[in-house]
Amino acid sequence: MKCDICGKRAHHGYSVSHSKQHTKRRWLPNIHHTTIMINGKKEKVNICTRCLRTQYKEAR
Repeated sequence: MKCDICGKRAHHGYSVSHSKQHTKRRWLPNIHHTTIMINGKKEKVNICTRCLRTQYKEAR
């Protein structure tokens, strides 16, 4: 999934064990499906928690 506000997506890389064996892994963003006010209208969006926090701070 991706954040509708900032476009944040999953990243990929390797887990590296003590023996230096590499296995593929993904870092997933913390995405939530929620309803927020955008330009005075309620909209359902997929939004990361960082953007959700910023939205609450701007609303105050």
